[in-house]
Amino acid sequence: MTLSFFDQFMSPMFLGIPLMALALTLPWILFPTPTARWLNNRLLTLQGWFINRFTQQLLLPLNVGGHKWATILTSLMLFLITLNMLGLLPYTFTPTTQLSLNMGLAVPLWLATVIIGMRNQPTAALGHLLPEGTPVPLIPVLIIIETISLFIRPLALGVRLTANLTAGHLLIQLIATAAFVLLPIMPTVAILTSVVLFLLTLLEVAVAMIQAYVFVLLMSLYLQENV
Repeated sequence: MTLSFFDQFMSPMFLGIPLMALALTLPWILFPTPTARWLNNRLLTLQGWFINRFTQQLLLPLNVGGHKWATILTSLMLFLITLNMLGLLPYTFTPTTQLSLNMGLAVPLWLATVIIGMRNQPTAALGHLLPEGTPVPLIPVLIIIETISLFIRPLALGVRLTANLTAGHLLIQLIATAAFVLLPIMPTVAILTSVVLFLLTLLEVAVAMIQAYVFVLLMSLYLQENV
């Protein structure tokens, strides 16, 4: 029973071929493509409004140099939200529950922000490793601590996204299993458990969107320090 709970996090295979690439490319097909017409339908209008509002809020604290990242960050936000939301459907696979995928997204983007900071303003980038007004005896210790905290950032991004989605999926499966087992024994308790399951599903929908937003927001804050 314990192993069956974690089977949902295994990468799907078909005839020995991993379907991870298909799970990553399928969400892009679901987005409606803009047309050459002057007037779009309501879905395209809502999608355009959401993208514009999100991009404005995301780039608000950034200077002009950071606006070059608008396409990357907005695309990443839509990609993560779509993967997280589709993973809540029955008989689906959530790629963002894999730590390898999340680290593959976090490490290159974080490393790009660090390289940009070291290239454009090396003095300010290195100055983050030593707070102003630090006593002389504490300088070596603080440099080591700040360096470790700098390298932990991509790990924290990947682990946060993986842990939140994995915990939510496990809770949903545990409560659903409990409701199924209790239905013939105690129907009243099973109905109450189903209500809790419905509320938890709504919470997981919110978590799926919030975690994608937090991932991109933290990445923009790292970019703000180095631009």
